[in-house]
Formats: sequence, C-alpha cells, structure tokens
Amino acid sequence: MRISTTSCLYPFLVCLCFIQRCYGASHHVPAKVPSKNQTKLANGETEVHHRPKRGWIWNQFFVLEEHLGPDAQYVGKLHSNSDKGDGSVRYILSGEGAGTIFIIDEVTGDIHATKSLDRERKTHYVLHAQALDRYTEEALEPKSEFIIKVQDINDNAPKFPDGPFVATVPEMSEVGTSVLQVTASDADDPTYGNSARIVYSILQGQPYFSVDPKTGIIRTALSDMDREAREHYTVVIQAKDMAGQVGGLSGSTTINITLTDVNDNPPMFPQKNYQLYVPESAQVGKPVGKIKANDEDLGINADIKYSIINSEGANTFSISTDRDTREGIISLKKPLNYERKKTYTLHIEGTNTHMDPRFSYLGSFKDTATLKITVGDVDEAPVFSIDHYIMDVYENSPSGTEVGVVTARDPDSRNSPVRYFLDSKEEGVRYFRIDEISGLIRTTQPLDREDMAWHNITVMASEVDNPSLLSHIPVTIQVLDVNDNPPEIATDEEVIVCESSRPGQVIQTVTAVDKDDFANGQGFSYALPSQLPVNPNFTLKDNGDSTASIIGRRRRFNHLTQELYELPIVVWDGGEPSLSGTSTLTLRVCPCQRHGRIRMCQGEAFLSSAGLSTGALIAILLCIVILLAIVVLFVTLRRSKKEPLIISEEDIRENVVTYDDEGGGEEDTEAFDMIALRNPAAAEELKFRRDVRPEARKHCATPRSRRTKAVELDEVDVHEFIKQRLVEADVDTSVPPYDSLQTYAYEGQGSPTGSISPLDTPGTQSEQDYNYLDDWGPEFQKLAELYGEADSDVTT
Repeated sequence: MRISTTSCLYPFLVCLCFIQRCYGASHHVPAKVPSKNQTKLANGETEVHHRPKRGWIWNQFFVLEEHLGPDAQYVGKLHSNSDKGDGSVRYILSGEGAGTIFIIDEVTGDIHATKSLDRERKTHYVLHAQALDRYTEEALEPKSEFIIKVQDINDNAPKFPDGPFVATVPEMSEVGTSVLQVTASDADDPTYGNSARIVYSILQGQPYFSVDPKTGIIRTALSDMDREAREHYTVVIQAKDMAGQVGGLSGSTTINITLTDVNDNPPMFPQKNYQLYVPESAQVGKPVGKIKANDEDLGINADIKYSIINSEGANTFSISTDRDTREGIISLKKPLNYERKKTYTLHIEGTNTHMDPRFSYLGSFKDTATLKITVGDVDEAPVFSIDHYIMDVYENSPSGTEVGVVTARDPDSRNSPVRYFLDSKEEGVRYFRIDEISGLIRTTQPLDREDMAWHNITVMASEVDNPSLLSHIPVTIQVLDVNDNPPEIATDEEVIVCESSRPGQVIQTVTAVDKDDFANGQGFSYALPSQLPVNPNFTLKDNGDSTASIIGRRRRFNHLTQELYELPIVVWDGGEPSLSGTSTLTLRVCPCQRHGRIRMCQGEAFLSSAGLSTGALIAILLCIVILLAIVVLFVTLRRSKKEPLIISEEDIRENVVTYDDEGGGEEDTEAFDMIALRNPAAAEELKFRRDVRPEARKHCATPRSRRTKAVELDEVDVHEFIKQRLVEADVDTSVPPYDSLQTYAYEGQGSPTGSISPLDTPGTQSEQDYNYLDDWGPEFQKLAELYGEADSDVTT
C-alpha cells in the first residue's frame, strides 16, 4: 500500500521539486558587490562600513522524506557573486550530514541528498556553506549557516499505544452511556497537510456500541442489554488519517467490554412444595434441613434472606441463611413430640436484601415456597413430671423415714413401665435409697442438720423394655432443724477483771451460741446455777436481749491474793422444748491500764506488744532452762577436777569470806530481821534462816502492847548473843571446811533523839477512805493500790 501511495504521489513531488528549484534559483542569484561607504570621524580619520552581500544570505532548503528514486535527490544550489563561471570558486559544505547525507558540487554549488530521509527520525539539518578561491584558498564569502528541512509525507499509519482495552458497563444501561475513550497517535507532521488528522470508526460491535469519530468515545447503542443473556462483547475500533479520505493510512484496536451485574432478577424457588422428615429425637438448636432459592444475579445482588411467615412453623422452627451457599438452614427451636403433633407446615419466603429502585417496575423481588415436615416416632427415655425436685426431712428421723416421691413416665405410645434408681457415684447414696417401682425416697440413717444441711442426689429412670434409655433428674433434700443442741458460751478467752473494779461495775457482757437453726437457737436467757451458794465475788444480770452482764460484787481484787476465779453460767434457748447448758468462765484478776474503753492486762499487753504467742514463750523458756542446765553441768565438772584446798599438812591456807549485804532500805523487811540484833532472846527462840521468807509485814502491824515487850528485850547484852553465835558456828557441820569470818554489828541504845525507823512506830488504823485516788489518773494508781492493800489487810 505504501509503494502504491508513493507512486501516486510521485508526479506531484516532481512538480514540487521543479517549482522549488525555480524558486531557489530566483532567490539565490548572487548580488553585486556593494561599494564601500566611508564616514569621517571627529579626529579626521575615516571609518569604512562594509554592506553585507545579500546574495550570500541563506534561509532554508526543503527535501522530501522517503525518496525512492535511483538518483540522488536534488536539494538546492549555492552561488556566490564572485563566481564568474570560470571554475575559480570552490564551494565547501559542512555541518550535520555534510559529506554523508548531503554532498555539494564544488564547482557548480549544487546540493544533493544521497540517502532516503525519515522526518520522524530527524526533522531538519543545520549546515554551513563557504566560498573559497580555488587557487589562493582565500575566503570569497564568509561562512553562512542554513537549514535543510525534511518535508513530511504520509508514511505513518495511526496507532493505539495502549491497546487492546478492557472496559465494563452496567447491564440495562441507557443508550449513549459512555463506556471508554480510545485515542490513536500518528507520527506524521500534524502541521503539514492531513497526514496526522485522524477519524475513528467502528468495525465490529454494532449494533450494541458506537464510537464518536472525532473523540474516540465508545457508547452504548442498544438499550436493555441483559447480562444474564450475554455478558461479554468484542468491539473493534479503526483510526484513519488524511481525515478519513481515500488513500489515508489506518490502524485498529480491540476493546473487550463486559456487562456488570445489577439486581434485575428476583429470587425464585425451583419448586413450590417441599417435604422433610425430622425424627422427634432431633436436638434443639441443631439443623434439620435446608432449602434454596435461585437468583441469576451475582454478588450482593443475589443475597437472599429467608424467613418463615406462618406462626405454626415459626413457633417450632427457625431459618437462617448460609452466606457461602446462599441456602436456607432450617433449625429446631422446640423439642418435637410425635405423640402430640406429627406434621408441621412451613411457608418460607426468600427476599433480596439489596434492592435497586430503578427496577421496581419489574415487581417484588421475593418468592415463597411451602415445606411440609413429618415428625418421625423414636423410642424416647422416660420423662419426669418436673425438671427439679426439692424435698425436706427432719433431722434425727429414724432410718426409713419417707422423704418424697419422684414420678416419670414413658412418653411413647406403648407406655412402657419405668424403674428408678440412684446414681451410685454420688455421696447421697449413703443417706438415701429409692424404691425402684414407686420412686419413693427414704432415709438410710438419721441425719444431722448441723453436720450437713442440704443433700443433692440424682435419680435416674429407665424403661423396662429398653434399659439403655436413661433420664436423670436432680433432687435436693433439705434437712430440717430440731432443737437438739443446748446453747453454750464461748470459753476460749479469759475474762479480765481489773483490780480496781468497784461493786456493781459491769466486768464483761457475754453472748451464747447455739448450733441449731434460728428458730431454735435464739432468745437466750441466763442465770447462775441455783444449786450453788451465792457467789460473794460476782453476780449475773440477764439483759433480756440474748446477752448477759457479769457484775462484780467486791470493792477490790488482788491478783497476789487470788488471780483466777471460775464462774459457772446456765443458758436456756428459746426452742421447743427448751434446752439449757452450763458453761464455766475463767476470770483473771490483773492490774489494768486504761486506754479509752479498752482494758488490757499488763502481762497480756507486754506479750501482745512483743508479738509473742504463748507457745513461743514456752519454747523460749525451755531453751533458757536447757542452757542453764548445761552451764551448771559444766561448772560441776570443772569443780570435780580441781585439786583439794589442803594438799598436805604443811600447806595450810586461810580463807576469809566477807559478806557485805547492804540491804534494801526501810522497805526491805524480808532480807533479814532487825529484831535478831535488837532482841537476842527472841532470836534464840525464833532462829530464822535467811533462806526462809520472814513474815515482815506482820511485825509492821504488831499491836502496841506487843511492841513494848520487844523493847524491853533490848536490855539483854548483845555480847552474850554474839558469843553464842560463835559457838554455833564452830560446832555447825554444814559450814564450809575452812575458816569463815562472820561479822555482827550493833549500834547500841540510849540515843536521845530516838529512831526515825518505821519499825518502832506503832501501827495505827486510819479511818480515811483513799478510794478517791483511783480517779486521779494512772500517776496515782500505784499509791491507790498500796493504800488499798493496807485497808484490805486491816479489814482482814
């Protein structure tokens, strides 16, 4: 096609070359050499101005591309005004393509193109021309620049660089809906002629699609194209240059158009009536069948929601949609019973979930079908009358006492007999048994509510004809309370009695506990045992609110005189019949410290502050005793190994043992008895030893008549007493086997000032009451105790 097109254009190109040659000859005639112009300057010199030669000014030449002739293509001619035609001027050509593509005749100046040029590769060439004297090589003309421009011909067909194409358009689109725009490109010169002017046309795809000849926009040409009828279309578009005229070049491309889906089809069940068999043993919540409606659409346009629209089916069955298969899954909501209802009818509706209002004129996008379900008869396990049994029985009831009855029946039509038994894996079988025919539950032993108030057992029932079918039912048995436990008072902790307690003061409030139930274990009353004599130290007051108060009757208590007291208390409960119990409380007398309302025994306060328990203290004391025993044993062994004090008769050593006991002052009346020094006669009779505790306080309280007799004994000479002691020391076999020095000193008598010692002061009984010292605070508590002890001793 290209060769034929070029052959057709060849006469036109020849004419064009002839016109260009004539035009070039007329425009390239060398001009005459201009005369020199002179300008006189201010300094008298002259400046010569050269006028450029108009004939040596070049613009551009034209050459046709794709020249196919046998000879070189003529381009143009260079000529200088200095050329006389005698061959003395030599023309030189330099620049792009000079000597390879373009050659010049040095004598005539004719330029020819030796090769076929392609405008799409290079549109123009820049060259330089120069005229020289052939003999002297002098430049006759300055170097001049000119351009050879490649003139375009229609040698390139339009192309679609991005083809083939893929496009989509929704089905049922209106006529003229834009699908895709295609664009072709032409490598020819768009500024010269119609070589690059393109027109589009459709070669394949009618009558479904059309194309705009100028823009290349493809549009739908037919309405109501249905994807379900045909989904894919192939369209071929042609692009032709030369404005579509004859002789123009063309190119084509393919567009694959796919119709996308819209919801234009309702769901439809393949048939209107279905049947399904479901056994009555089907589990609730499990699928029992499935149903499916077909929809020709795709994706979300084919989503279907199923529902049961009649109440008979909706009450017993439910239906859901499987998203993967779009099937309706039928499940059971309630247990089936063949004996009660044998068939069910379900009206099932399938509806599209995504509606397109543009196609509402097509009708409602839903369909209905009828499903008939037949219930199958199955041999079922026995059924109990209720789901859970709750029974009760009184505690301490004899073995074999009736507790209650459970009832089960065979739900099948044949009504097989039922047998009952207990689950042997449970602990309740130790306390209960069941009659296998009647279902009567009895006790196997007396029950104790305080030991276990509730019993949980499981009763199982089976058919006689089919023992493998079992049913279970839980049974809860409550043990009812009877008043069989007497009340008692907690005696774990001791009751603290302060030494400074007053008569009528509440020492502690006690409360009883009862293991029985609330009805039999509340409403306590308290009293002291009537068979015992009246307690002189304490009494008991019933507060009427199930509590009692222990009240002291003495004015004071002394922990040195008596530390522990026991108080028996009788408690009655409010049960029917009423029970009583006697509890003995231990009361400990202690000096108390007041901390607000809290009273704490000093010994217990020390232990609590140290953070040690009784067991810990016992362990510590035991360790100390063991250590002391070890020390004593070690010392004994060391002494047994020592040499005797007297080794021989020549080695006699004297030892002086000095006892320097200072004493404890006036308060220390127990370390030694002063009467022994003041009354040798009395000392002879008493002969007290230091390891025996003297009754010093009795001497302090001696009456005045007896004290006077002791003063008279002072008249005895002490010298005789000392001599007698010396004799006793010499003959005493219990003293150590060495000399000892015992020193006795006696102050004498007859001092005019007398003694200030309270030993000689006669005891007088004060009538003053010192109980007010208790109210002065803890600073005077010790003083109050001293005076209180003195008063107690005098009273005694």
